[in-house]
Amino acid sequence: MDPLERMHFTTIDYVIFALLLVASMGIGLYYALSGGRQRTTQEFLLADRSMSCLPVSLSLIATFQSAVAIVGVPAEIYTHGTQYWFIGCAYILGLLIPAHVFIPVFYRLHLTSAYQYLELRFSKPVRICGTLTFIFQTVIYMGVCVYTPALALNAVTGFDLWGAVLATGLVCTLYTTLGGLKAVIWTDVFQTIVMFAGQLAVIVVGVQQTGGLAEVWRKVWEGNRISGIDLNPDPTERYTFWTLGVGGIFLMLSLYGVNQAQVQRYLSSKTEREAIMSCYMVFPSLQVALALSCVMGLVMFARYCGEDQFHKIGNLSKNEMVLYFVMDMLQDLPGLSGLFIACVFSAALSTISSAFNSLATVTLEDLIKPHCSSMTEARATLLSKGLACSYGLMCLAMAYLTHLMSDSVLQAAFKIFGMVGGPLLGIFCLGMFFPWANSTGALAGLGSGLVMAFWVGIGSIVTRTSGGPAAVSHFNCTAVQLSENITTAIGTALNSTAVPTSTSSQPMGLQRFYSLSFMWYSALSSFTVVITGLIVSFLTGPMKEEDVTPGTLYPLLGNMLYFVPDNLKQNLCCATPLGHRPIIQECPPAQHKESNVQADYTEEEERLNFLPTSPTPVTEHETTV
Repeated sequence: MDPLERMHFTTIDYVIFALLLVASMGIGLYYALSGGRQRTTQEFLLADRSMSCLPVSLSLIATFQSAVAIVGVPAEIYTHGTQYWFIGCAYILGLLIPAHVFIPVFYRLHLTSAYQYLELRFSKPVRICGTLTFIFQTVIYMGVCVYTPALALNAVTGFDLWGAVLATGLVCTLYTTLGGLKAVIWTDVFQTIVMFAGQLAVIVVGVQQTGGLAEVWRKVWEGNRISGIDLNPDPTERYTFWTLGVGGIFLMLSLYGVNQAQVQRYLSSKTEREAIMSCYMVFPSLQVALALSCVMGLVMFARYCGEDQFHKIGNLSKNEMVLYFVMDMLQDLPGLSGLFIACVFSAALSTISSAFNSLATVTLEDLIKPHCSSMTEARATLLSKGLACSYGLMCLAMAYLTHLMSDSVLQAAFKIFGMVGGPLLGIFCLGMFFPWANSTGALAGLGSGLVMAFWVGIGSIVTRTSGGPAAVSHFNCTAVQLSENITTAIGTALNSTAVPTSTSSQPMGLQRFYSLSFMWYSALSSFTVVITGLIVSFLTGPMKEEDVTPGTLYPLLGNMLYFVPDNLKQNLCCATPLGHRPIIQECPPAQHKESNVQADYTEEEERLNFLPTSPTPVTEHETTV
């Protein structure tokens, strides 16, 4: 009999789980009936640009600390060891670069959608292509996020899988549509607290039932689950220091630098300084979240590594391991099982609601408003709510596609972000850092990046490769002398430096290309965009300085070439050298809008002068020229 069939919820578990849904709905109703009652697009999509750094930072965590991470990361640690933990190194540059490069550019341009930047820097076709790419990425990812908690509820309670999918999607759709971005951010805050509480409860009880910290450490050490720094440069290895610490930076930049869901939170901040501080505050919280997930995986291994426990978890998929572990640990403690399932659902709801809101924003601002300039504010607000609701219903269909995938949810999520998020990161980097890049180069770069990403991604799915051969998931943790073959298998599973006994198992040619670790997808596709974009731009005529919209460039090349004379630097960079502010032509008085954004730029930022002196709002006229 399937071990999961023996698990069940108590009344207290159901009450705790129901309280999560009721509280989330209550927050949505509160912001629907308070303040401006979500009557303007400014309030519904950007929370009136009134949020402080603390709720924004917690919302930034919750947006991508989804049920995928809570279910997927412990399973990865159980299967492959602690090598994955080194992705925490990527968080440093993955958050510092957005804080000091992307946020200042986006905030001072006073954008609503990140893809408005692409029109200001390149052209309207580039903006539309970027928007459609983001919509494609997010709709697919929503399916993974909806399916994961539904699988959890079905596995531990027998609740109908697709009934759970429907419940998740509808609850999230309702409070997102009613309360707008304020409701999304504050439910994220509440749900983040529930996430941490649920994980901590499982770890504490698991350590206690396994025999204490010393016993857990002994078992994971003897089971070779504590990994050192693996400096193997082979890009086909699933997890190495380079794969996680370098490839992970590009993944983080695609999430926290240019993804609309995160950019929208930066833009909802009161000031630019608050937006930057929120990005700084994400770092310690992400490290805590990563540590909790990794420790849970180690405790799970310590619990089931012995021969007498192997039968309990041996036949389960990676996506079911954590769920069984939780119910096994907490079944005699009423309420805690419900708390963890609430934790998983909290992670899912926070991610899905952010996706709904950001999708509604880019669809309205990038695809509808440019063609309906006479639309009233009331009609635009009503339309944005309808869009949020429509995307909520669409994600239910995408959950079925996730059901058909055989990858772990964590691997599926990383592949989605790498295959689609990487090219988007590349086109923003092309625009900000390379002044001579033109619209033709941007379109060619984006197209080539998507082709490259889907080539390697679909190839790995068809051939069932991505980051080397499958790992050995289960073996005894008793310290014994292992045979050569077993040692080799364990070394492969943990991405250690063990040498395979035969070279015939190593992929060759195109098969090796498909074996590229999914952690490199973002880097590969973003570099493809930049290189192709620059080549095509030079072939079709580089962009001239006077044609570049002021405020859309970051002086990366200017800072790197600080030792070059200004006149030569101007020729090389096709941009105004540092120390000379560009002349910005005034718009007719009738086309100005009053900006309520507080300018809090430092003297150092003014010295760099890569943006306009004041945060000039982007008007409808400016974005459609």
